[in-house]
Amino acid sequence: MKAYVLFPYFYLFIALLFIYDGVTKFQNDEDYYLQIAVAAVAIFMFFFRKRYAKKMQEHHKNKQQ
Repeated sequence: MKAYVLFPYFYLFIALLFIYDGVTKFQNDEDYYLQIAVAAVAIFMFFFRKRYAKKMQEHHKNKQQ
């Protein structure tokens, strides 16, 4: 299996870590905005990379035919 298929899930993992960190900082009345912003960017990158991987697979499939 190619790395570009698995790599989007790394972004999802990072988003979950930053959401957890942001929630704990929110509960402790600390500054949490950066953690939530990084989590939002990571979620966006998850969907972007997932779509890109699908396009890449279709491109390789069409190239072989």
